[in-house]
Amino acid sequence: MTEAAYEILDPRSIAAEAPYTFFLPSPSEIAAVSKGDLVKLLFDYPHQTEKWAAERMWVLVESTDADDLRGVLDNNPDEPTSPLKAGDQLLFKRYDILAIQWDNPNAAPAAADYQEYWDRCLVDQCVLDGEEPVEYIYREEPDMVSEEDTHPDSGWRIRGRMGSATDAEIDARKIAYVALGAVLNRDDSWIGWIDAPFGTALMRNFETNTYVQES
Repeated sequence: MTEAAYEILDPRSIAAEAPYTFFLPSPSEIAAVSKGDLVKLLFDYPHQTEKWAAERMWVLVESTDADDLRGVLDNNPDEPTSPLKAGDQLLFKRYDILAIQWDNPNAAPAAADYQEYWDRCLVDQCVLDGEEPVEYIYREEPDMVSEEDTHPDSGWRIRGRMGSATDAEIDARKIAYVALGAVLNRDDSWIGWIDAPFGTALMRNFETNTYVQES
């Protein structure tokens, strides 16, 4: 078995691939981090793990030298095989920071302003898998509502490109119930319509890359 180890991951590539669901502090916030602030980092475990291949944990900043920071782990890992423990000394970069808890919130820069898209929708799995782009979307009165839902059903129903697929193949597609942001991460060509009212139906024209309303 590989010896337990860890790596602090640079989250910028993750944020670039998932801009609608993975948010980072603004550059001004990251630049303002100093001694006494708590920052969240992403720890990856390359060895065989029991619960988590990676986890996010808080680190108390002890010193800064330009983009090089030093701190101590502020909590114990949830992964049993992690070689880390609370109080361990860590070296990391400013760009590694996922989130910030300010020691002096009144002196902190303004937080990053971004739109979140956590309301749910039904979507062809092939869109989420990146196999097909969005082609047909319509918004109906939400009917997936449950008291246990953390986020409501948006009413959006999203179909991937039909192409030469038969009706049987279209009907056999797997459907997922996910956050709107998960779909937008794959294909945000329709984001300009996201606040359209119930009853809206749109077909994509791939030649002009625009959506045409259908009656």
